[in-house]
Amino acid sequence: MALDHRRVPGPEESQAPLLYAVPGQAAPEAPGREAAALRPLLARAGLLSQAEGSASLELGGGTKVLCAVRGPREAAEGRGRLLCEFRRAPFSGRGARPRPGPAAAARERELGLALQEALAPAVRLARYPRARLELTALVLQDGGSALAAALSAAALALADAGVEMFDLVVGCGLCRAPGPGGAWLLQPSEAEERAAAARLTVALMPGLNQVAGLLGSGQGGPPESWAQAVRLGLEGCQRLYPLLRRSLLRSAERRAAEADPPQS
Repeated sequence: MALDHRRVPGPEESQAPLLYAVPGQAAPEAPGREAAALRPLLARAGLLSQAEGSASLELGGGTKVLCAVRGPREAAEGRGRLLCEFRRAPFSGRGARPRPGPAAAARERELGLALQEALAPAVRLARYPRARLELTALVLQDGGSALAAALSAAALALADAGVEMFDLVVGCGLCRAPGPGGAWLLQPSEAEERAAAARLTVALMPGLNQVAGLLGSGQGGPPESWAQAVRLGLEGCQRLYPLLRRSLLRSAERRAAEADPPQS
């Protein structure tokens, strides 16, 4: 049967959700929520049979990202390459659908390069000479912190594909509330991002305790304010790390059980 590539790829079968609640969390848009509160996280690896590796990640409040990895494939270059694509589904945003155009395409290319730069330090590209790895991150629903969610899901998909890595990459998004003395909020919602004076996405390799990437914009105040935001983001990444590792372990256990079913 021919495949319809115009459709959004999705899991071949329904799966029981595994919801990991992070201690100390609060509703994303609750009045007076804690600045360091993390949103509930649902992560799953190994969903798509047509890709070498895949993962989905959902954040409480409506952020849903699906990632797929293809390769390694032979390339003309003399070294291994990681190519990342960031896309938004037409129905991912709230309200009226934005019209596709040069500005939207340029923004997606920029976020794809941000994914690539943050993930490249974690992938052992020297093990894949003259080959390329292709990763696609698709935002199905943007409820805030979409790039950070895509970073974490992409790292899970690469690990699920069996790509040799130094460590997982965990992403955390932050935004600074408007007004003088506005506080930085961890894992902001879409409404909080829209009203923010500044945004920041932190990517960390927690096992090695190395920063893989930083992407910020807006008026974040003095350097001390940005330093505070980075520390808050790194702490959030460390708190999310065990949850992503658990998701990857469950995927490996499920595959092992499918490959070696119990004898009756």
